Amino acid sequence: MLIERPPLLYRLLFPEALWRIKRPHRSVVYLTFDDGPIPEQTPWVLDVLDRYGIKATFFMVGDNVRRHPELLDEVKRRGHSYGNHTMHHLQGMKVTARRYWRDITEADKLIDSVLFRPPHGIMRWKQARAIKDHYNIVMYDLVTRDYSKKLSPEQVLANVKRFARNGSIIVFHDSIKAAPNMRQALPQAIEWLLSQGYEFEPLPMS
Repeated sequence: MLIERPPLLYRLLFPEALWRIKRPHRSVVYLTFDDGPIPEQTPWVLDVLDRYGIKATFFMVGDNVRRHPELLDEVKRRGHSYGNHTMHHLQGMKVTARRYWRDITEADKLIDSVLFRPPHGIMRWKQARAIKDHYNIVMYDLVTRDYSKKLSPEQVLANVKRFARNGSIIVFHDSIKAAPNMRQALPQAIEWLLSQGYEFEPLPMS
């Protein structure tokens, strides 16, 4: 549970970040996809979202956008929101604040979004304080762990069923690593959430 739903203490370390968006009188969740865009996965995700008529948010690695700019254009064309996930998927705890910021701004030249999510959901407190003045930091309320080789698609779906709640920002991954779990669990998760009365919205970009 410490991974699937971050504990309160960790949330309190980054009060400037967005973890959950509760909507009064409505049950809303926010699907997000990290680590793309890549041609092997992102178009498939977009088609699934179209099939169910829902919008989501894609946190993109700048180097992937550099190689596949047409996929960012396609995400925009289909009405989804999108954000910065650094240029090289850097984990903030492993690099200096200066290098981290340089990587973010390099990606920003390609992505141009006010939304930012730190890779692995990890960064230094000092980094967060600097980033918040320029971006809306988006964390998460539920990580499906679709990337884990230790989990089956059924277990990924079980994480959604156990931890999703009104306002949850839910993390999937449009990556090669996550493909075996995500391709099976995502449609089932969407159908279950719809059956529970949830609506889907993209994260606002302003």
